Amino acid sequence: MSQFIAKEGNYFGMNTEISYKVFGRHAELAIVAMQHELLRLENRLSRFLSESEISKINQSAGTEPVKISSETYKILSFALLFSEVSKGLFDVTIAPLVDLWDYKNAKRIPTKSKIKNILPYVDFHELVLNPNDNIAGLGKLGQSIDLGGIGKGYASERCIQILKQFDVSAAYINIGGNVVTHGNKPDGSLWSIGIRHPRQDSSLIGIVKVTSKAVVTSGDYERYFFDWKGKRWHHILNPITGYPAESGLISVTVIADRAMDADALSTAIFVAGMHKGMEFLALFPGVEVILVDINLKIFITQGLKDCFQAVNGAKVCII
Repeated sequence: MSQFIAKEGNYFGMNTEISYKVFGRHAELAIVAMQHELLRLENRLSRFLSESEISKINQSAGTEPVKISSETYKILSFALLFSEVSKGLFDVTIAPLVDLWDYKNAKRIPTKSKIKNILPYVDFHELVLNPNDNIAGLGKLGQSIDLGGIGKGYASERCIQILKQFDVSAAYINIGGNVVTHGNKPDGSLWSIGIRHPRQDSSLIGIVKVTSKAVVTSGDYERYFFDWKGKRWHHILNPITGYPAESGLISVTVIADRAMDADALSTAIFVAGMHKGMEFLALFPGVEVILVDINLKIFITQGLKDCFQAVNGAKVCII
């Protein structure tokens, strides 16, 4: 049974909580390697670290493009493609708008004029990539990239790749709500991933059972504040309107083979709403979703009917 040596724990990294369960003969070494990899990625991709490649692109906005690694180029290419596919409902240049709303410190919403002034800087068409020289640049001074919508997804994928190199037989990793699993649990059972209840703290609205999948949730309960009128303003912004998305959905969970797909899709579908969101989903065969609307009604795609269970008898509709 030495192959099932188990290691689990949690720590703070990539500006979020990270937890893991790793099973394998070299589990301890694998975890050390995984943590080094996450630190490496944070140093390369975080816009909050001045020496990162993303920061250098942001600092050079409106001037000269920047030489970047092939890895960062690949991530930006995906982000740009997804921005195009979603018709701007996911926008990799959303950072100025995120900074304007400043959810960590905000107690009131920005003025209409401030939002109007910022919106021209949120435009993924201004992100220029040159594959011949691995360079990236932003067209306007004041623009900036934020990989919040896909960075954790990419990091999750890299974690699984690292663990596989150490012959890890099974693993569960949660990077700030971005869950990835590798294989089944040592007893052969599937991983049970809880879906948080959007309106009840410390409660679940459902459980999905998966193997070797990414499970990513975007919800309006993750970061928000109430204004003086008692209105909730959440952190998932619509890049087109400049305001928090009001699409009729309050929680979107995406289950996919690739964590980057799940990460970006959960954001885009949340902003788009059910109808447009399902149109996006059709472009990604094999990807499943769990949607919760403002009335706490649960909708799941056909592929989840045998592996999703609602909690406390909530009604589930298959779409």
